[in-house]
Amino acid sequence: MEEEKEDDDDVPRLSSHALQALQEYMLEQRGQEGEGDGEESGMVTEDWRMSQFWYDASTSACLAAEIHHVSASQPQFRVACIACPSIFVELKKSFPGVSAHLFEYDHRFGKYGSDFTFYDYNQPLDLPQQHAQGFDTVVADPPYLSKECFEKTAQTMKHLAKDPQSSQLLVLTGAVQREVVWLSLGAQPCVFRPVHRNKLGNEFMLFTNYDPVDRLGGWESTKGL
Repeated sequence: MEEEKEDDDDVPRLSSHALQALQEYMLEQRGQEGEGDGEESGMVTEDWRMSQFWYDASTSACLAAEIHHVSASQPQFRVACIACPSIFVELKKSFPGVSAHLFEYDHRFGKYGSDFTFYDYNQPLDLPQQHAQGFDTVVADPPYLSKECFEKTAQTMKHLAKDPQSSQLLVLTGAVQREVVWLSLGAQPCVFRPVHRNKLGNEFMLFTNYDPVDRLGGWESTKGL
């Protein structure tokens, strides 16, 4: 049977500018898949529906090196990566001797087997008991720039840290969260600025509860609030 032809007037058309923008977007996505989906990199393509925005290679490498530095003098060192697969994957690639565990909502990272645990910030303590107070360093990148999301993620960080006072806590989040980060974790901003692959409009910062001194640019000069 011959297919019924559609009336051309009913077919939606894009303007030339919209079509060009769509083509550029598709090319960009293909490029990201080439960077992020290879087995060598260990990453997957960003899914913006899950508020996923990967850090660029320089940022991931810098933070992985910092974590490796603080772990060098600690035997049986373990690091928890909460909603920050970019850093987790970089640790696995560059510092395989560091025991890293990913807590992440995206089941695609289940390919890391026993080093992956499903995590939903809405249920901050709904985690296997074996992980409680089990990590020397905890690094987190809360998926949303809201006070509620950060406070729940901070609750998870404290739950996973061996000692919230002496364990190293690192948080990557928007500059607008500065006050809540300080009140929740006593963490202060570093001079170092994380950068996303897609160059987000919001200013992001790295906060730590310890002074990295000459690394990461150290803390900013203003202490506390």
